[in-house]
Amino acid sequence: MNQPAPTAAFAPWEDAKAKPLISFQNVTKKFGDFTAIDNISIDIYEREFFALLGPSGCGKTTLMRMLGGFETPTMGKILIDGQDMANVPPNKRAVNMMFQSYALFPHLSVWDNIAFGLRRDKLPKDQIEARVEEMVKLVRLDKFARRKPHQISGGQRQRVALARSLAKAPKLLLLDEPLGALDKKLRQDTQFELMDIQEKTGTTFVIVTHDQEEAMTVASRIAVMDEGLLIQVDTPARIYETPNSVYVADFIGDVNLIEGNASPRGDGKTILHWAEGQPPLVAECPHAPDVEARCTFAIRPEKVTISKEKPTDRTNAIQGKIEDIAYLGNLSTYSVLLANGTRVKAQTANNRRLSRRELTWEDDVWLSWTETAGIVLDK
Repeated sequence: MNQPAPTAAFAPWEDAKAKPLISFQNVTKKFGDFTAIDNISIDIYEREFFALLGPSGCGKTTLMRMLGGFETPTMGKILIDGQDMANVPPNKRAVNMMFQSYALFPHLSVWDNIAFGLRRDKLPKDQIEARVEEMVKLVRLDKFARRKPHQISGGQRQRVALARSLAKAPKLLLLDEPLGALDKKLRQDTQFELMDIQEKTGTTFVIVTHDQEEAMTVASRIAVMDEGLLIQVDTPARIYETPNSVYVADFIGDVNLIEGNASPRGDGKTILHWAEGQPPLVAECPHAPDVEARCTFAIRPEKVTISKEKPTDRTNAIQGKIEDIAYLGNLSTYSVLLANGTRVKAQTANNRRLSRRELTWEDDVWLSWTETAGIVLDK
């Protein structure tokens, strides 16, 4: 029996022939003397779930507002489907925007909120009814269609706003911190709903968020921004595993950062001398320096093994004392103080009950990791 061929991974950005749906070309935005966006060029492809991620004030919302037509670039071009958007007003773009506040009409039912934009476009009544019914089923609000916004939960209101935004079948949906008003558990559940809806509709989503976990969960690619600059654009896995800078490594998730003098070992690995009396560390470096240079070693806590006995099979092994323990239910994070004053975190899965665990405060322990577990960053 023949097996079906595996589906190719969705990665149009790796196809030189793929045409982007959105293209920012050397875009700069200034407000007086302040540069909010500094010479950004980026392509976003059809059916992508693309995340703009960064701290408050980094320029991500300004970038989105220019895409929606609510701000105009000071320099550069923005193209949607090959068309220059320079003189195209927001209501003439195949773009819809969903705000954090949802902006639902309180006096209208769920059904009428979703139908509002279609009625303004003067579509035939039967088309409106068919489209709204389709949207109500998509967001699983069939039983709540006749309720007013105040009669449904925050998560349900979020879905109404999403259905209303998708009702006119835009090529592009912009989401500005869409889950910010939800509590953590509901936000996590809604992230998967968003991904499911985006996949079913095939609409290109661009989301603005400062929540790293949210961006890592929903996005096909993430653009990490800082002070109006694009620092790194890549898939969540690559941004997490191979950040291109200390800024990205530190911004995405938890990380241990150790500074030192790095030099090539000669086999593709880098040796980092980081503290007197401490053994040098061995790691990979994507841009290994040819000569000794000041660098930063980055390793995620979950890649650090913690044990009472010194490991015999690891090049990288350092000793310290457990200073603090954070118990997170499924995980425990150990903060270990080294002899030179450096603190390193190690994270373990709690697959045993609390009473059977061996490590506790003030214990002398060894931290170890493989040569490929961390990365040396030369920026």
